Amino acid sequence: MKKILIIEDEVAIRRVLKRILEQMDKTYVIDEAGDGAEGLDKIKQNDYDLVLCDIKMPKKDGIEVLEASKKIKPETTFVMISGHGDVDTAVGSMRLGAFDYISKPPDLNRLMTSVKNALEHKELVVENKQLKKRVSKKYEMIGNSEKMQQIKAVIDKVAPTDARVLITGSNGSGKELVAHWIHQKSKRSKGPMVEVNCAAIPSELIESVLFGHVKGSFTGAYKDKKGKFEQANGGTLFLDEVGDMSLSAQAKVLRALQESRINRVGSDKDIKVDVRVIAATNKNLKKEIAEGRFREDLYHRLAVILIEVPSLNERREDIPLLIEHFTKKIATEQNMPVKKFTDKAIKMLQDYDWTGNIRELRNVVERLIILGGEEITDKDVKMFASK
Repeated sequence: MKKILIIEDEVAIRRVLKRILEQMDKTYVIDEAGDGAEGLDKIKQNDYDLVLCDIKMPKKDGIEVLEASKKIKPETTFVMISGHGDVDTAVGSMRLGAFDYISKPPDLNRLMTSVKNALEHKELVVENKQLKKRVSKKYEMIGNSEKMQQIKAVIDKVAPTDARVLITGSNGSGKELVAHWIHQKSKRSKGPMVEVNCAAIPSELIESVLFGHVKGSFTGAYKDKKGKFEQANGGTLFLDEVGDMSLSAQAKVLRALQESRINRVGSDKDIKVDVRVIAATNKNLKKEIAEGRFREDLYHRLAVILIEVPSLNERREDIPLLIEHFTKKIATEQNMPVKKFTDKAIKMLQDYDWTGNIRELRNVVERLIILGGEEITDKDVKMFASK
């Protein structure tokens, strides 16, 4: 059921608009306002799928209503109603966020098309917002321990900047989640986040993956190809397991960070890139530097901000929250009822030595949900969660 507000000071035009909308779809809920001030009050009090708003009105004109509404309810979709002399203003209103405008007296087909398109646009906006929430939940950081609170505080400070971040921690501790949270809370969140697992790419291919290549630059290079730096332009590049990168690739990454330029393999042409780099590693990079496997100058370029993610053993107080989170998520994925863990079961899991960190805990919770009873007890933990 769509809710539409008509803001128009001319009663006759308001009635025509309402009649047309009712003929379009009898399920539309239509509110009316006789001036801009009344219309803005109704927008504050209600959530409308569409607002049809006249431009020249007493008390507040349509442009003032549009600007004020975009501040308090930015997702509200506006179609402006313009008199003959207001067309330039109506066109300008689209730069302020209006979806469309129609002229007086309203042409039936033009009005119906505009309303239909505006309502479809609103649905897309809502769907995109819901999708973004689902993406955010995928990388949700669970935990209220002191160490997790400290990490969240650092993320809130560093995310709005373009400062490079180096995330350290053991495998499965959640380094990827930290990287995604930094991106999603940054001004680059609408841009791409491109991930590269440096440990999973053969050393002879890493430069091509990162910087791209031109046709014929090596056997198998049948056409020009963009690298990850170009793909991440305007967004964030996440270099996971950066400690496994070859020294030759490190030198090129250093140049890219210093000059914001890259060269595709087989080309001397400079390509300008605007990329924020976040890196992560489970290695001790200072030890790698001492042993000649990692460039010290690159380390200092990457480690403007250092975030160390604690192991699960260092934040055992978060385990009950993580169990609850994984239980709900796995039940949804497996189409199973949500199972309760007894206090003894949770305590037993808190006392485990989690060498595989959060990744291992999730696997154990999934195993217990599938194989355990209707309620997960300490007996289930002994039977199915043993190392």
